[in-house]
Amino acid sequence: MTEEYTIDMIIQKILADDKQYDLSKIIASYEFAAKAHEGQTRSSGQPYIIHPLAVAYILLELGMDTDTICSAMLHDVVEDTPVTLDEVKRLFGQDVAMLVDGVTKLNKVPIFNREEQQADNVRKMLLAMSQDIRVIIIKLADRLHNMRTLKFRPGVKQRNTAHETMNIYAPIAHRLGMRGIKEELEDLAFHYLDPFAYSEIEHILELKKNEREEFITSIKETIASRFRDQDFAETPQIDGRVKSIYSIYKKMFVSHKTIEEIYDKYAVRIIVSNVGECYNVLGLVHDMFRPIPNRFKDYISTPKANMYQSLHTTVLGKEGIPFEIQIRTWEMHATAEYGIAAHWKYKEGNSQQKSDKLDQRLAWIRQVIEAQQTSDDVEEIVRIIKNDLAPEDITVMTPKGDSISLPVDSTIIDYAYRIHTQIGHKTVGAKIDGKLVPLDYKLKTGEICEIITSNEPDKGPNRSWLGIAKTNEAKSKIRSWFKKECREENIVTGKAELEKSFKHFRIRIPDDKLGEFLADDLKRHNCNTLDDFYASIGYGGVLLSKIIARLKDKYVKNYQEQEEEQETAVIRPVIKPTSGIVLDKIDDCTVKFSQCCNPLPGDEIVGFITRGHGISVHTTSCTNYKAAVRRNNPEELARWMDVQWTDTEQRKLQTSIEVIATDRVGLVFDISGVLMEARIPIVHSSSRNLKNGNALFEATITIAGTDQLKNLLERLRRIKGVISVERARV
Repeated sequence: MTEEYTIDMIIQKILADDKQYDLSKIIASYEFAAKAHEGQTRSSGQPYIIHPLAVAYILLELGMDTDTICSAMLHDVVEDTPVTLDEVKRLFGQDVAMLVDGVTKLNKVPIFNREEQQADNVRKMLLAMSQDIRVIIIKLADRLHNMRTLKFRPGVKQRNTAHETMNIYAPIAHRLGMRGIKEELEDLAFHYLDPFAYSEIEHILELKKNEREEFITSIKETIASRFRDQDFAETPQIDGRVKSIYSIYKKMFVSHKTIEEIYDKYAVRIIVSNVGECYNVLGLVHDMFRPIPNRFKDYISTPKANMYQSLHTTVLGKEGIPFEIQIRTWEMHATAEYGIAAHWKYKEGNSQQKSDKLDQRLAWIRQVIEAQQTSDDVEEIVRIIKNDLAPEDITVMTPKGDSISLPVDSTIIDYAYRIHTQIGHKTVGAKIDGKLVPLDYKLKTGEICEIITSNEPDKGPNRSWLGIAKTNEAKSKIRSWFKKECREENIVTGKAELEKSFKHFRIRIPDDKLGEFLADDLKRHNCNTLDDFYASIGYGGVLLSKIIARLKDKYVKNYQEQEEEQETAVIRPVIKPTSGIVLDKIDDCTVKFSQCCNPLPGDEIVGFITRGHGISVHTTSCTNYKAAVRRNNPEELARWMDVQWTDTEQRKLQTSIEVIATDRVGLVFDISGVLMEARIPIVHSSSRNLKNGNALFEATITIAGTDQLKNLLERLRRIKGVISVERARV
């Protein structure tokens, strides 16, 4: 059984603490929660109230305030008992009610699957965080206790919870600078995700436990002895520690290193009074031990994105064992250990300065919220957490000497948008340390990056940048630009992409049934009309790759009968004048128009006798027909026969066109406008960027014959920037 927390433990900790708490309010919140949860038990069999007490105790250790402790006591009453939020607000105040609401999960929405439900809960939590950061601190404490007691849950629940913890909550704890909670969450999650590797590393560390303790003690004594001769404002504190199991795993199994090759598995921390002493201590330890090249990091002059500051250096001891030394001030230490919670734990000092630091530390939350608001995909928020809150960052310098922190593998596009949205939009190139690099160049720590921008007032991003950008912040701003500036083009592009996907997956929905078929997805992605849905696809807010499998399943389930009927339907033009085709000496034969060359009335044509499928009609310029002529096989040539168009009214058939033009905003819209004006239906279309900077627009259209096609191609050639327009041929 796990430790049972009691209200007496809470009271004793409050009385022993220097902080001022409203003890009566905390006790009242406990009594209210205990009554609300009466009769409920945890999976361990313990009374449910043990959990809120444990969360409150963890928050007390972090130094959080009275309202946060009360909210911890009450954080499950609205979700798991008949208690309402209004009741909490009436008894404990607006702040407590807001915090409780922030950590309360959304009610189940029937159209959401588990991943989407998780995504929307995280979305709600982030929005609450932007109003009050205490929401996520409560949530982290809640998750920490749940992970400590996860052994009592079923196996599937264990893995799902551990996976969510590793992908969402540990990265958030890291970004908030809460090292202790982050490492414990990672280790606990790792234990359930890969128990074999966890046990192996734990065993290795246990075997060398005595040796490790002796080594760290020896290093601490050596450093302390050297410091006795130095003039410090206060005697430095020297601590030793071993890296967490998950940190060692990442270096052993992900980087393919042995435990002997991990230089910083042992660490010594030296805490001094001021920044000047940090650099003095660095000189002393480099004089005492041999520093390992390229293993020094100055996070004081260039703090991490979570405001972490320290000097890191890796050195070799006398035994030839490498170890890391971290040097920091007491204020830096508080920030490193407690992260955002240090704002409440250590309120003395310059309150304005602390408030500025708090705002600076919370800037990433606004970036994440802004990024996920432009996406109409509720699952996007989880991908944002995974990508933008990754523990590893790089630091790139501007030409003026400012530092920009970005996730590993970030590109020029990410850097440009991190500086400013308009700089991102107008980016045309970049220089790294004075040398020109492509926009997809992956940045590295320490590089100086200069962005080259365009002077054109209407310059905007390129759609291909969505595939180049690493951060969701950059992708969001690119999508926002296309969403705002190119709605009509987005509708055309999105509709064409949807039709293309439907054709590929053999989904055939009548136009009058399309709205009904897509109703659930319109609701999922906050779209009021089909045009909104097309526009969302066009600017990247809806990813067809994420939804097409579900749509196919729905189609097969609800429209299978119609699909089978359509697949068996064939065109049967016979010798009658209205057929459009006159066959040589064959009556009432099934005729198909081949897709390899898409013959049109007016083309010179030839027929091929297929085995069991009637006559396939090709153009005489078709590569398949020319290949047969070149092979000159009498048996094969005997299957080719003369056919011709009739002079009567002809049927409309499909053909494909290719337009090459200089890439510009509005190109697709202009091309689609010509097609719409000519009343030519578009079966599907697509556009992409070519390596030479031009754009290629491809479309399959329905057309009456070569005369109409010739007229259309001539009109398309008159569009601004068009280089060539051709009928697509195999």
